[in-house]
Amino acid sequence: MVRIGKIVATHGLQGALVLSHIVEDDNWLKKDDALFVEIRKGSNIPYFVLSAKAANDDEQIVQLEDVTTVEDAKKLVGKQVYVNEDVLKTVAKDTPLLWIGLNMVDKQKGSLGAIEDVMQAGPQWLAKLTIEGKEVLVPLVDDFIVDVNVKNKFVRVDLPEGLLEVYLDNKAK
Repeated sequence: MVRIGKIVATHGLQGALVLSHIVEDDNWLKKDDALFVEIRKGSNIPYFVLSAKAANDDEQIVQLEDVTTVEDAKKLVGKQVYVNEDVLKTVAKDTPLLWIGLNMVDKQKGSLGAIEDVMQAGPQWLAKLTIEGKEVLVPLVDDFIVDVNVKNKFVRVDLPEGLLEVYLDNKAK
């Protein structure tokens, strides 16, 4: 599963929700798609989409099955939302969202480990990895990325010399 956003508000009186997302397509969400809402850490509950429409580039107004009142909807506000990868494959061929779980391999250092998560900070994508027991955020910029092979599950990078050392040294202090 891929984390695609968060429920940020209720909408109207019938239990509709505002989903803030990072998918670069207005019409990616379809009727009967399953959204997995993280009710508690590691507990993703499926909700099926009854309707979805783009509110703007970054938000969808969604009506979910079994969420029919404002009270039901309020319980989901602030929760992270995930989808199965196949929902995104039709709209996002190159998105870093599909790189979660892939092994990051540096040209000099070799395997750095699996990409645990990706996030967007403004226009910049970051990959979250754990290296030497420490959380590390690696910028996913074109200058660093050598190759992405989803089929063979790796992202090959050429990170600037010292980038990881500086980060890990600062984390150790």
